[in-house]
Amino acid sequence: MQITRYTDYSIRVLAYCALKRDALATTQEIADRYGVSGNHLVKVVQELSRLGYLEAVRGKGGGIRLARPPEAVNLGDLVRQMEDMELVECFEAGNACRITAACRLRGILGEALRAFVGVLSRYTLADVVAAPDEMARLLDLQGRCGG
Repeated sequence: MQITRYTDYSIRVLAYCALKRDALATTQEIADRYGVSGNHLVKVVQELSRLGYLEAVRGKGGGIRLARPPEAVNLGDLVRQMEDMELVECFEAGNACRITAACRLRGILGEALRAFVGVLSRYTLADVVAAPDEMARLLDLQGRCGG
């Protein structure tokens, strides 16, 4: 199974914000630290805010921060919300595949998808940032993280 770059960036944004704790971060700051396009992150941040993962503070000195503790951000739930879970055509509502009635692929892939998401559901954002000092060092955040 593979997640999209969009979901990967979603996890990275949330991890960065978790490292900053209650301090505000900007989309450009996050993009710079990860070496990715700020334009790509804008849509990710907007969706994470819409879904209630991030709180956006507008105005001068504004930015984003986690809207809930890292322990409350379930990775399985996040991936389900960020990804299109229709792996193949037979998962889609308008399925036009001629062999669906006799093919077992839908069930097999459905089982694999449930297992994939099931494993992710055992973990939270807190597990992703379980080595905060090392992550902060790699992102050049020494002295910038809360606590």
